[in-house]
Amino acid sequence: MTEPRSRRRMSGAERREQLISIGRTLFAEKGFDGTSIEEIAATAQVSKPVVYEHFGGKEGVYAVVVDREMQKLLGMITEALSASHALIKLERAALALLRYIEESSEGFRILVRDSHAASGTGSFASLISEIASQVEDVLADEFAGRGYDPKLAPMYAQMLVGMVALTGQWWLDVRKPGREEVAAHLVNLAWNGLTGLNPHPSITVTSRSQGQPPKPRAAGERAGSDRAGGEKELREFEKAREKEFKEAEKQRQRELKEAEKARVRELKERERLLKEAEKERERLLKEAEKAREREEKIRQREARLAERAARLEQVDHPE
Repeated sequence: MTEPRSRRRMSGAERREQLISIGRTLFAEKGFDGTSIEEIAATAQVSKPVVYEHFGGKEGVYAVVVDREMQKLLGMITEALSASHALIKLERAALALLRYIEESSEGFRILVRDSHAASGTGSFASLISEIASQVEDVLADEFAGRGYDPKLAPMYAQMLVGMVALTGQWWLDVRKPGREEVAAHLVNLAWNGLTGLNPHPSITVTSRSQGQPPKPRAAGERAGSDRAGGEKELREFEKAREKEFKEAEKQRQRELKEAEKARVRELKERERLLKEAEKERERLLKEAEKAREREEKIRQREARLAERAARLEQVDHPE
């Protein structure tokens, strides 16, 4: 049987990409162990030796698929973290992960499974750790600027990235609410904390426009308006952050003053107690001295009485 013209003309590079694409789909659906080399070859309508020739076996196909997906996701996150403002970094990182899930669902399903040792590229956990190491640098700078201990940055980076990654795994299947809304709520919790949650969070204009295809518009319409809006929004965030720093510094100064007042009160109370203790000691010494004087008087009186009794005894019974 003559091979179809389209297949006969497929180059080695094209065949390799075809096998990678087929393997990616099968691994996402069935996992590494559930996928066979026979199935990959049959789906590509080639013999098993063709797969062995390109990859050396199923392990080779899997390693390439996993490596590509990890590099793609890591690249998207790294680009997101290049933003200047910490809030924009966080927004774009969350959006990047959700966009990757939305556009590369098969790849994400492969990554979140326990990676097979054959991949040679580690697991999803190792990818998360790699992303966390980049977030760690961002947090260390923020912590230093806010007066927090930068040594805590690695722990907070793991918390932050883990929260986003687990949310992404949940969103992989539910897909509701939408990507931007999920990102807005993620950032709301991470940025504001439980005590300061915004009931109606939203992504900034700057992050919303990042990575979105340009919409058709009339010539000159809104030219630069998004950029201007984003710059205005960033200025507002900077003002808010500066205000936050000033409030934090005022609070710190108030706490220092209160601590100093408490220390002064404590010193005064200690001095008062010492004075009272000294007075009590002097009182006890005086009472003890009086008691000794009374005892001495009683002893002297008893001695005189004894002497008088002895003289009377001699008068009554002369020798």
